[in-house]
Amino acid sequence: MTGLVLTDVSMRFDLPNGTFVQALENVSLDMKAGELLSVLGPSGCGKTTLLNIVAGFLAQTSGKIELNGHEIHGPDAERGMVFQKGALFEWMSVRENVGFGPSMKGMPRGEKTEKVDHLLDIVGLQDFKEKAVYELSGGMQQRVALARCLANEPDVILMDEPLGALDALTREKMQSLVLKLWKETGKTIILITHSVEEALLLGERLIVMAPRPGRIHKEYRLPFAELGVGADLREVKKHAEFGPRREEILAMIWDMEEEIMGRTENAS
Repeated sequence: MTGLVLTDVSMRFDLPNGTFVQALENVSLDMKAGELLSVLGPSGCGKTTLLNIVAGFLAQTSGKIELNGHEIHGPDAERGMVFQKGALFEWMSVRENVGFGPSMKGMPRGEKTEKVDHLLDIVGLQDFKEKAVYELSGGMQQRVALARCLANEPDVILMDEPLGALDALTREKMQSLVLKLWKETGKTIILITHSVEEALLLGERLIVMAPRPGRIHKEYRLPFAELGVGADLREVKKHAEFGPRREEILAMIWDMEEEIMGRTENAS
């Protein structure tokens, strides 16, 4: 069996004062290998908590997660993470950052060099491989982070707002790169974003999460990611279905935010 399966995953955080926060409740999801999923929802709905549980950084309170037929019980190289900021080693060069994982695995130098050069070609950074990370723009640093993640050959790539800090033009270029990598590598990808447009463009599947306790409110299957591979994403946004879907989801999330604000005001 290949793919990622979440079954009734719940997460409860117990607080020192004896109360608790139910961050997630009975989240179930079945992803086939190679699917690209985007996750949307209002602040505090548990998107990042869910991603951290899949990564193995947090242990769920109940439920189980299986990848390729075995249960997940902690971090593993089969699951790679790309953060909002690259979390790169600033004292290393681009080449050294991308080659860090293979070095830790004891990969022979020649094989590692070939792998790193190939990945830097894919992300368009071959001419910058000897540069220090701090010499690169934010967009370039995220390209390094993607290449470093791929160097570990994970089955699943987890992305937590990886493009959120970029300017609009760089973000669009990186969106195209994510689609290119998805199609060329066949990796399973889960991407967390606050941008409805980005979720629509990059989600072959898209789930909208409801506010606390976090749970899947609605799921969409969309054509835009497939249409966007190798295409001008601004043209994809002109698709007849794109605008109505965007407005539908925006209204949905806006209503959730209003509900959250109402709860906060009543509590105070």
